[in-house]
This record gives sequence, structure tokens and C-alpha cells, in this order.
Amino acid sequence: MDTGRMGSLAFHYAEVFFTYLFNNDIRCTKMVKEHTLVYVYSGELVVQEGHKKTFVGKDECVFIKRNNRVSMTKQPKGEERFKAIFMLFSRSFLREFYRSVKEFPHDAGKLKSNVVKLPLAPDITSLFVSMTPYFNSSVKPLDELMRLKQQEGAYALLNADERFYSVLFDFTEPWKIDILDFLNKNYTNELTLDEIAHFTGRSLATLKRDFKKISDLPPQKWIIERRLQAAHDKIYRENRKVSDVYIDVGFKNLSHFSYAFKKRFGKSPTKID
Repeated sequence: MDTGRMGSLAFHYAEVFFTYLFNNDIRCTKMVKEHTLVYVYSGELVVQEGHKKTFVGKDECVFIKRNNRVSMTKQPKGEERFKAIFMLFSRSFLREFYRSVKEFPHDAGKLKSNVVKLPLAPDITSLFVSMTPYFNSSVKPLDELMRLKQQEGAYALLNADERFYSVLFDFTEPWKIDILDFLNKNYTNELTLDEIAHFTGRSLATLKRDFKKISDLPPQKWIIERRLQAAHDKIYRENRKVSDVYIDVGFKNLSHFSYAFKKRFGKSPTKID
């Protein structure tokens, strides 16, 4: 059980997360590593990918593809606090589940959207309603039970749309994507080396080797340099406030940003000519 500073409570059982929001809105931008099914019991979840927003209200469900960057806002709706379950489908689970599926449709097609709001269906509703007792119980459910719930969730997806067959059972390794292109789009996010390697389709060793071919800096120092250059442009060319810019480019601490900026450009960010 984890209690966040913003007033949230989370219970983690196997690959199933129960989330309870006490008061304030919570917004986070993250790379979704595994396919995720989210059911909202109350309140509202706003999933934003680029300029597209998907609103998920009470008793509604949304599917988010893996390897996808989204912004998620968990918020109350009227007097209802936010409550939801996040169910993850890891590759290892899906490989095992794949062996239990007896029939596969022909020419089911592929889902083009990375965020799919699902139509209301009895199998999805009954699945998540059956897990509500764990919100108010001190008894931890067996991992085997949660595994069965995951299987039930996977079957519900396949029943909702045949195109989920090609999504859930795609076990091919990702193609390598351009590292600099990826980092230029994601330099404001907090990414570990392992995450950069994963999302560009590389092992950690391959990432380090490939990055040496395109930069004299290691990846994390390259990210700091990219953030500082972006901050310089926003302050100098766009006349933006320092208090806004340092957050926009990915720094979490103003004093750390000011120190790094002065070290890089020889003057504090408030003294640019």
C-alpha cells in the first residue's frame, strides 16, 4: 500500500493496481510500458495523447497500448472521488495466455489508435465489480486469483473487438528507432537509461554503443544539454518567465536549474541580455 503526497492511495496486487484519490487532481505524464486496461469506478480519468483527449467516467473502461507516451489526469467528478483499477498485461503473461486461446479470427485487422475507450459490456463490468471488495479489505488476494482476473480481462478485450488479437499477441521485438529523434521528443521526461534502451528497441549495451556514434556526451548528459538549450531559447527568444521555463524543459528544482544554466552559459537565467 502506498500513500502519495497528493492524497492518493494505491494497492498493488501482482499486475493489478487499485487507485483511490482522496481530494486533489493528480496528473502524470508517463511512458506506458505494458498494455493497460483501466476501469473507473468513480470520478474521471483524462488520457491525453498529443492533442487528443479521452475522457473516461464512472463505470467506463479504456485500453492503452504499450510503448506509448500519455498524460493521465485522475480527478473527482462532482462529489465523487476518483477510484479506479489499472490492470497490466505484461509480455510474459500474454505469452502464457496465448497458449490457452483455442481459436483465432482470420483477417481481424489492426487497431490504429493507441488509446481505445471500450463500449460498455457485461463481461468487463462484472470483472471489475467483482474486485471492489478489495478496496475496503485488509485481506490480500492470492496472486493466482489476480492472474485469473487478468485472463478474464484479456478475454473481455478479445470479445469486445477482434482487432485486439493482433495487439495482445504481437510478440515481435520492436525495431530500432532513431535515438536522437526519440530524445528530442521526450527530453523533458524523466527517463532512465534502461527506459531509453527499451523504448528505442535496444539493449542497454547497444544503446551506449550506438549513442557514442552520434554524440560525445553520454545520453543523460545529452538530455541535460538539450534541456538547457531549450530553456535558453524560451527565455531569450520567447521572453518566457524562468519560473515557468525550468518546469517546461524537465527540471524539477529551480536552484538546480539556475546552477546548471549559469555553468553552461556563464550567467544566471535571469540575466540574459
